[in-house]
Amino acid sequence: QVQVMESGGGLVQPGGSLRLSCAASGTIYSGDVMGWYRQAPGAQRELVGSLASGGRTNYTDSVKGRFTISRDNAKNTMYLQMNNLKPEDTAVYYCNVRWAGIKDFWGQGTQVTVSA
Repeated sequence: QVQVMESGGGLVQPGGSLRLSCAASGTIYSGDVMGWYRQAPGAQRELVGSLASGGRTNYTDSVKGRFTISRDNAKNTMYLQMNNLKPEDTAVYYCNVRWAGIKDFWGQGTQVTVSA
């Protein structure tokens, strides 16, 4: 069984930065793909970016150049560094672990609000 917990959300002004953390416990493989998703009010959950084995990253166009995903395998922790935040980045951010390529585990989410 895998448990996933996000942290680091909060209120930030436009142009500010936040770093989200995703701690995964249980049997995590270095090859497991981990990703960040977000869901704004009234919208569908969307992929923000993902990190695959070998450090390959993929980002949605709206965050390219502003967000960076990294991972500490020793700590089973993934990070999302968010810079130059915009009001449209406001959402609940979720961490996903695709365990062994066959099962998805999700955290409870952390709220990010970008507002003046």
